Amino acid sequence: MPAQLTELTRLAKEVGALLEQHGVLLATAESCTGGWVAEAITRVPGSSAWFERGFITYSDAAKQDMLGVSAATLAAFGAVSEEVVREMANGALKHSRAQVSIAVSGIAGPGGGTPAKPVGSVCLAWAGSGRRLRSQVVRFSGGRNEVRRQAVITALCGLMEFLNAPMA
Repeated sequence: MPAQLTELTRLAKEVGALLEQHGVLLATAESCTGGWVAEAITRVPGSSAWFERGFITYSDAAKQDMLGVSAATLAAFGAVSEEVVREMANGALKHSRAQVSIAVSGIAGPGGGTPAKPVGSVCLAWAGSGRRLRSQVVRFSGGRNEVRRQAVITALCGLMEFLNAPMA
């Protein structure tokens, strides 16, 4: 197995152990990662005990239809924004049986970037029942697959931090 896949599998196993420890189910809401977070998670045998479902919402319409992201939020801030990923994370909880969620939206490239939101810009959010919603914006370097891979790693590591933080 290539080193990159081994790293993602290791992180996914750690996430799974933490989710089981907390007794919660996870849902993912992904745009630029195209389901890669969910794929890393479901690579782990037994992940059905802690992974509830994944939403791949690549288009704005899918974000609205599947997650309830507001058209007004999309129009005001764009799909790659903290405001949108926060709504995606909350929508994943609302439209699933999960108690925690990860949301990711970004510009993986090679095109699509702007001076305000260059290629490599990725927004992530983590939400959970009884927990304070957390979000961040990061800028990754590299080609499309490298940006996406870094986003998956950040999503998984961020979930571990989110679960280890005190409850709100």
